[in-house]
Amino acid sequence: MSSSANIKAIEAGQIWSFPGGIHPPERKELSNQAPIAEMPIADNYIVPIKQHSGAAGEISVAVGDRVLRGQPLTKSGVSMGLPVHAPTSGTVTAIGPGRIAHPSGMADIVIRIAADGHDEAIAHTGLTDYEQVARADLLERIRAAGIAGLGGAGFPTAQKLALQRPIDYLIINGVECEPYISADDRLMREHAKTILDGAKILLHLADAKKGLVAVEDNKPEAIAALKEALADYPQFSLRVVPTKYPSGGEKQLIQLLTGRQVPSRGLPIDIGLLMQNVGTAYAVSRAIRDGEPLTQRVVTVTGEAVRRPGNYWVRIGTPVAEVLREAGFERQSEEQRIIMGGPMMGFTLPDTDVPVVKITNCLLLPSVSELAPAQQEMPCIRCGACADVCPAQLLPQQLQWLAKAKDYDGLEQQNLFDCIECGACAYVCPSEIPLVHYYRKAKAEVRNMAREKAKAEIARERFEARQERLEREKEERLERHRKAAEARKKAQAEQVNSGGDNPQDAVQAAIARAKARKAAQQKAAAEQATNEATNEGKNEANDGENNA
Repeated sequence: MSSSANIKAIEAGQIWSFPGGIHPPERKELSNQAPIAEMPIADNYIVPIKQHSGAAGEISVAVGDRVLRGQPLTKSGVSMGLPVHAPTSGTVTAIGPGRIAHPSGMADIVIRIAADGHDEAIAHTGLTDYEQVARADLLERIRAAGIAGLGGAGFPTAQKLALQRPIDYLIINGVECEPYISADDRLMREHAKTILDGAKILLHLADAKKGLVAVEDNKPEAIAALKEALADYPQFSLRVVPTKYPSGGEKQLIQLLTGRQVPSRGLPIDIGLLMQNVGTAYAVSRAIRDGEPLTQRVVTVTGEAVRRPGNYWVRIGTPVAEVLREAGFERQSEEQRIIMGGPMMGFTLPDTDVPVVKITNCLLLPSVSELAPAQQEMPCIRCGACADVCPAQLLPQQLQWLAKAKDYDGLEQQNLFDCIECGACAYVCPSEIPLVHYYRKAKAEVRNMAREKAKAEIARERFEARQERLEREKEERLERHRKAAEARKKAQAEQVNSGGDNPQDAVQAAIARAKARKAAQQKAAAEQATNEATNEGKNEANDGENNA
C-alpha cells in the first residue's frame, strides 16, 4: 500500500512523469468540432457473440426469432462471460461464422439481424437509490447490461469491480491521447454529469473514498465541463496532465497521477488503484439509473477521405460499410487504408463487412498523402530510438529478434506482456519495421501455447485420476475378497468350536463320493465293452455256420 507522503503528494495535485513517449501530430480538430450525431438505423446488423476479454456467452436465440432492442442474444455462465444485446428490433436471419474486427481478419460466431425499422425496445427499469441495493445485485446489473471496458481493453467491468481489495483511489481516464480520436472528448463535453454519476457508482462499488478524473491539457472544453459538474461531486478531483503519447495507457497514467508503478504482470489493484474509462462510467450510469444495456457507443469517424468527419452514436453490430456511407467516405485508391482505431494502435480492416463492436472507438479514413501506406521493412540499424521512446522501458529491438526466432522463453524473460502495443517504437523506427506486428503475433502464439499446455495438463490430470480410480477399485475388490475369505474361515472355525462337524470331513467325503462315481463310471464302461465284444464273436460264428 501507499505511504502517507505519497498520499499527501497526490492530494496536493502533484503530476509525475513516465519514461519514453512521443508527440505525434494530434489531428483531433477534424472530428471534435461538432456535437455527437446519431447514426441512422441500418438495414442489417452483425453482432459477434464475444466482444470482451474472456469466454463468450451461450446463444439464447434462434434463426427466425424476433428480437427487441436491448434483448440479450447470449447469456453468460460460470465462465463469467458477458451477454451481447440486440441493437434494434428485427429478425434473426443467421447464426454462424462471420468475419470480425480483428487484425488477422479471423472469423468468429456472429448473430445476424435484419432490422424491421420500428426500433422497439424491451422494458427496463433503473434504480433511484442504488446505495440501498446489495453490492452483488449492482454488479449483476452491470454484468447483465454487457458492460466491458470501453477504453479498448474490453475487460468485463463487473468482474473488475468484484476484486475486493483496499482501494486508495478510483481513476476515471479521459485522457484519450491517441491522435485523431475525440470520442471521449465529445462525451465529456456533452455528458459530464452522467459520467461523474457513473464514476460515483463505481466509487461506491470499489469501496473507495476518493477519485481522480484525468484529462489531457489539449481538451479545454472537456476540462471546463468537468470542472462545472465536479461541484456536485466532492469525492472527485480533476487532474490535467501534459499532452504526451501514450499518457492514456493505464500504467502510464497511474504513474503520472500517483508516482506509483504497477509491477510487471501485475494489476493496478495490487497497488491500491482502480481505473475505468469515461465511456465505461457513462455506460454504468445508464445501466444503473435507467436499466439500459450497452447497445451503442460513441465512435470517431475521421480522416481526410471523409466528407462528414465527426463523432457518432453507433449501434453495436453496425457494419463498418454503413458507418462509412453515412460519414461520406470516398475511396481514392486501392492502396487507401480503412483503420479501426487510431493511427498508433489501430489496425487495417480486410474489408468493410465487419461490425462495430464494444471496443471500437474510431474509424480512421486517411488519404494516401495524409497517411502513406506501410513501406517495405528494412534491416534494423540498431539506432536505439525504439528503446528511447518505450513507455514500458522494454528493449523493442531485442523483443523483435526473439519474436522472429520464436524464442518464447527469451520473450518471457524480456517481459513481452508488459508491452502495451502503443506503437511508439514503430513510429520512430527509421527502418519501417512493424515492431508491434511482431509483438502481437508472438503474444498470440504464447497464448495459444499456454492454452494447449493447459489442455494437455487437463488431459494428463484426467488420465491420472482415471488410473488412480481404477487402482483404487482394484484394491477395494481385493480387500473385499480378503475380508470374505477371512469371514469364511472365521465361520468355519466357529462351527468347529461349537461342536459341529469338521468342515474338512465334509470336504473329504465329497472327494470320496467323486472318486466312487468315477470308479463306477469306469466299471460300467468296461462291462459294456466286454458285452459288445462277446456279441460280436457270436455273430461271427453264426455267419460261419450259415456259409457252410
